[in-house]
Amino acid sequence: MFDNLVESSSHKDDLARKGSFIGITALIYGVLLLAFFVAGIIWYDNHLAEQELELTTLVAPVPVPQQQKEPEQKQEAKPQKVEQNVDIRKELVASVDESRLPPKEISAKASEVPPVRRGVTTMLGSSDSNAAAPMPAGPGAGTVVSAPAKIDIGGEPPPPPAATPTPPRAPISGGVLNGKAISLPKPQYPAIAKAAHAAGTVTVQVLIDENGTVVSAKAISGHPLLQAVAVAAARQARFSPTKLSGQPVKVSGMIQYNFVAQ
Repeated sequence: MFDNLVESSSHKDDLARKGSFIGITALIYGVLLLAFFVAGIIWYDNHLAEQELELTTLVAPVPVPQQQKEPEQKQEAKPQKVEQNVDIRKELVASVDESRLPPKEISAKASEVPPVRRGVTTMLGSSDSNAAAPMPAGPGAGTVVSAPAKIDIGGEPPPPPAATPTPPRAPISGGVLNGKAISLPKPQYPAIAKAAHAAGTVTVQVLIDENGTVVSAKAISGHPLLQAVAVAAARQARFSPTKLSGQPVKVSGMIQYNFVAQ
């Protein structure tokens, strides 16, 4: 019986010690957490002044007074004086030296209407006046204008129409032209052709202009050693001009040269 009582008392003391240890430990941790929290607040307050903070101020816009527009003064359009550049006549009366506009009637009394001036444009109107700055007329004695007709007094006849140039005609074919030449030089027999005993006929195609002059020459057949001298001789040939319907034309044909071996 006494053994059980001793054992219960010791177990109770053990629980009390454990509870005291846990309580003290929890208190220590609470104090440490509180200390860290207070230290953090103090540290943040000390470093708050070191932080760069921008201060933004909202300012209401200042109203700008509107400038009153001054009323624009309308400039009155000044009437411009237009100078008369044509003569005005009530009636068309030519001068005494102008016979292309005869008067309506012959009278011994001089007409009150001034005659049309030579080289000045004249219009029919209700009054007689001369131009301050005369507008030059076309060739002739003068120009009379009345709406809507226009009359030219005197003048040179219109120039004849320009002659239309006749388009060039294509060259005509003349065949072999040896018999039509007025001058046909003979080609020289080259030394190299003599050494090779070259011979035969060389045909040269030529083009003759309207004056009978050879303007182009080209060998189309024959020994190669003889073609150069044949072309040179063909260029020196002369022909009489060939006409077609009275107009000189170009002629295309051939000149033949016969070479005998030497």
